[in-house]
Amino acid sequence: MKIGVDIRVLMDEKYSGVSEYTANLLQAILNQAPSDYQFILFYNCRLNIKKRMDKWKRDNVEIISTRYSNKLFNYFLQKIFSYPKVDKLIGGVDVFWSPHFNFTSFSDVKRIITIHDLSFLRYPKYFSFRQNLWHKLLNVKKIIRQSDRIVAVSENTKNDIEELMEVDEDKTDVIYSGNNLEKKEINEKEIKIFRDKYFNSKSFSYILYLGTIEPRKNISNLIKAYNIYRDDNESGLKLVLAGRKGWKTKAIFKEYNNSKYRDDIIFLDYIETKDKDVLYKEAEVFVYPSFYEGFGFPPLEAMTYGVPTIVSNVSSLPEVVNDGALMVNPYDPKEIATALEELLNDKELYNHFSKKGRERTQFFNWQKTADKYLQIFKSLKDEK
Repeated sequence: MKIGVDIRVLMDEKYSGVSEYTANLLQAILNQAPSDYQFILFYNCRLNIKKRMDKWKRDNVEIISTRYSNKLFNYFLQKIFSYPKVDKLIGGVDVFWSPHFNFTSFSDVKRIITIHDLSFLRYPKYFSFRQNLWHKLLNVKKIIRQSDRIVAVSENTKNDIEELMEVDEDKTDVIYSGNNLEKKEINEKEIKIFRDKYFNSKSFSYILYLGTIEPRKNISNLIKAYNIYRDDNESGLKLVLAGRKGWKTKAIFKEYNNSKYRDDIIFLDYIETKDKDVLYKEAEVFVYPSFYEGFGFPPLEAMTYGVPTIVSNVSSLPEVVNDGALMVNPYDPKEIATALEELLNDKELYNHFSKKGRERTQFFNWQKTADKYLQIFKSLKDEK
């Protein structure tokens, strides 16, 4: 069987979110696929990034690329002229998997698409004008309608697909993601290197958030909650906000600048994957008060290291963390602050969620996810 895979989401050197999902899942799929499965990976990039693609090379893997600019390839060739037909460009395949929405023109091939969330339809106000325009031009409803199978990363995402896209439930499979981290032993030397790199060699205790700095993640209310917590507790805990700066951040930084504890609020930029382990291990509590998530990797990553975790009680997060985290109303900063106080002041509760969180993470692994994808590939091939 020949399987085409769109790896255009892997063009950035720094992975996060969908690109991290795709990289980890693709690795597991290639490792587990039967020997008679042939994979053709397709990407378009104006730059020469062949060396970065070497890690995907296998005896049963072929990598095919084009060198157009993304604007030319996506908007003009694919969107307007429907050329080239990607499945034909890569030599013909039985099944083509798109791990994310993109401009892709096909001829006649069985198609599977992964949908991580429909936040841009639920909450367009959280996105920039350019992002909303891009989603509109994509015509997501058409992409979904023309796909033979859909993978949703959570039941919450499946429900959104059925409601917002008017898709028959039988067309969509829920396949949970794996866990991006496996707990490892970390020595003092590694911790010192981390502190030197991110904290100017300083050592301190902190509450942690990790994710893109953007409105949907509800960072303004997290800062408000931190202010309330500090007002009510004699604590020197700092608040570390890790992740690259996204869009519509004005209100977030206004809240930060107005905080009387701003000197104890630390913004870190993108955290390299190899540094995440220490970042989580050293945290006292992890807080993820997002207004909406299709899945939500960071809580699982934090729970892997036994960090007691607080998440929103909305969208997919209760489904993912189950009883492994403390849940709060993301619209109520006082409730978030109370949750922080309860965890940090009650050792028994703290240990309870540390243990329950670790247990919950065992449910998620990429091998299990890959097996289910391979089953879908086979079933689509058999339908031809």
